[in-house]
Amino acid sequence: MVYRFLLLLFLGTPSASAELCVVDAINRTLCLSDPAQRAVSLSPGATELLFSAGAGDRVVAVSAWSDYPVEAAELPQVGDSNRLDLEAIVSLAPDLVVAWVDGNSRSQLERLSDLGISVFWLAPRTFDDIAAAVSDLALLTGSPDLGNERAEAFRAEIVKLKAQYADARPVKVFYQIWDQPLMTVNRDELISKAITLCGGVNVFGGLPRLVPRISREAVLEANPEVIITAGSSDDRQWLEAWREFPGLAAVAAGNLFLEPPDLLARPTLRMADGARHLCQTLEQARANL
Repeated sequence: MVYRFLLLLFLGTPSASAELCVVDAINRTLCLSDPAQRAVSLSPGATELLFSAGAGDRVVAVSAWSDYPVEAAELPQVGDSNRLDLEAIVSLAPDLVVAWVDGNSRSQLERLSDLGISVFWLAPRTFDDIAAAVSDLALLTGSPDLGNERAEAFRAEIVKLKAQYADARPVKVFYQIWDQPLMTVNRDELISKAITLCGGVNVFGGLPRLVPRISREAVLEANPEVIITAGSSDDRQWLEAWREFPGLAAVAAGNLFLEPPDLLARPTLRMADGARHLCQTLEQARANL
């Protein structure tokens, strides 16, 4: 996915006008004649990215679970990944709707496009995709300099972490994102890319599905040296359940870790903080082995 913007100059008029154009995650070129003034976000990640792009004051509605930054939690909600209130969205007269490829219904959003509402699709798969999304959204909402500045700061932090842990001892990691059914991520998911950045090896990275279901037996066979999940203290029971298997390398070493929620789960600029914390966790795990 390549994000970019083109300035299309229309000559032959007394004053040239410029369109703001970007290419989105489904390879559609979206052009706005003027910066968007009324944006609707359809995922928590998109909400964060809009605020990071400097467009927080232009967001008029968000999806359920949009709780960061705190201002987002006060905005009207227009549904979740399972169901969108299209009538409510249309009534807000947005000039930009930001959708998530992995979460929102393509058919529902096509109905908005048919009504002439501009829809911009996101699907960050790499750290650079996150940075590019901020730049693109900043361009579409009138803050390109701010967006580019924040995008470059994010890229610099990722480069710094990559250099810092380039020679770290590889450790086998199982990242648990759900308990029943037991679920993890493959190498294409950004969480796995953060694990790699920190010198970890995702034991289920080679599975074909982005978020695969796995069995307890598969975990025991993979014998990870580290088991990580993200969530509140209430989710620690997921980790404690593995103590039933003292022969598991992660259990024997005491390498059962709970990471802060949302920092890695949402592909936003906060992922730099999440990756930094994860790298520190894996350093602690290495010391335990």
